[in-house]
Amino acid sequence: MWKYLKKNKTREDNVNYMTSEKAKHLPFWSLKDDIMAKFRRRTCFILSLFILFIFSLMMGLKMLRPNKAAFGDPFELELLPEIRQRTHLTKGFDSQKSDKISSKTNIKNLKTEEITVKASVASEAHPEQLPPLNYYLHVFYYSWYGNPQFDGKYIHWDHPVLSHWDPRITKKYPKGKHNPPDDIGSRFYPELGSYSSRDPSVIETHMKQMYSASIGVLALSWYPPDLNDENGEPTDNLVPTILDKAHKYNLKVTFHIEPYKNRDDKNMYKNVKYIIDKYGNHPAFYRYKTKNGNALPMFYIYDSYITASQKWANLLTSSGSQSIRNSPYDALFIALLVDKKHRYGILRGGFDGIYTYFATNGFTYGSSYENWAKIKYFCDQFDLMFIPSVGPGYIDTSIRPWNSHNTRNRINGKYYETALSAALQAHPSIISITSFNEWHEGTQIERAVPKRTGNIVYLDYRPHKPSLYLELTRKWSEKYRKERAIYALGHQELSRQPVS
Repeated sequence: MWKYLKKNKTREDNVNYMTSEKAKHLPFWSLKDDIMAKFRRRTCFILSLFILFIFSLMMGLKMLRPNKAAFGDPFELELLPEIRQRTHLTKGFDSQKSDKISSKTNIKNLKTEEITVKASVASEAHPEQLPPLNYYLHVFYYSWYGNPQFDGKYIHWDHPVLSHWDPRITKKYPKGKHNPPDDIGSRFYPELGSYSSRDPSVIETHMKQMYSASIGVLALSWYPPDLNDENGEPTDNLVPTILDKAHKYNLKVTFHIEPYKNRDDKNMYKNVKYIIDKYGNHPAFYRYKTKNGNALPMFYIYDSYITASQKWANLLTSSGSQSIRNSPYDALFIALLVDKKHRYGILRGGFDGIYTYFATNGFTYGSSYENWAKIKYFCDQFDLMFIPSVGPGYIDTSIRPWNSHNTRNRINGKYYETALSAALQAHPSIISITSFNEWHEGTQIERAVPKRTGNIVYLDYRPHKPSLYLELTRKWSEKYRKERAIYALGHQELSRQPVS
């Protein structure tokens, strides 16, 4: 019988049989080792199965993730403490240290990949997927950039390094100008490269980006004809092209009047008249319908506080010597609020509203989120429009290397979303964004790309896409549009609607 069994068993059974027969004559310690070896093999097999199950489960859950989570929403801002309490994002955050950390991270990432600066359109949303444009959302836009192809030289990209007002501090930092195209006056690098604001294709790309972000109005930085900032060239002759390109995408254009030389009530009257006469009939020219039913142009007045309130009153009050009130050139004039003490000067000057411009939380009274509810209350008391300005971050150390203490880290979009959340809580008339393309101060939401040249490593939006801040803007534009429609029902603001 034993011979029959051995003959018909498989090779494995025979081995097991031989092993069992042999085992009868082995000492106890040898049997123990054999049992433990089998136990270890079985444990490893079971553990492998368990790991495989967990991996399969995780992959399944990942496949169930919604498509909308393209770049991942940060923690819900609604769960944060009330913004009206002090919310300085940089309070426990050393800006110089964060700047160095960002640079080190970029260097590490750039060592492992070859960076190519090339325009990308793959992530642009299709028009049918976009919410309607929000004409209560404005963005500050700069047309002062130039390059040899369109302007015969680089303009603004070669921005000089600015001196500190204290000569002792100035000595500690390098001097000179930036050397484009690889060395530009910015800590970030544009996807479009060191472009010219005169390039029609660049202007159109900018309009597409604003359109994709559901921004309704661009506030164009403006100097009178033949005047310009100290680092640029006159740009008024670009306005017709900007208006035409904006109209193509249903965008509107308003004017952000810069503090040109000798600005006063008299030449302001002439310049307002010039803008309205020359551009006022263009379909992209922005007008805001007031509660009285009048559709009026709007002008942001940068650094309005440097002109005496009496000068402004000459222009902006009905009894003023240069009054534009109740004339064909009447408009809404929005003053920049920096210090708290400027509020009553704005009132005396006859302004129609307040904006805060700066993207640096805590830098000024006006730019501090914690003060926005108070400013809104002040504006409501005196029938003024309140327009808080939000930004994605701030860093101007490429042109002001001594100003790192005012750097505000973007925190992968969380800084921007916190600012937008604070603005919405104030129930503003309009929200302004600082900025679309102020590259020198690092406040841009325009698409930026990774770049390394020589010893320069530019900051970028990674781990997210170059379109991160356009996508965040679109998300919050829709949120603001819906919330404003609700709270406006209980305010006189209901009748103030932009003409589209």
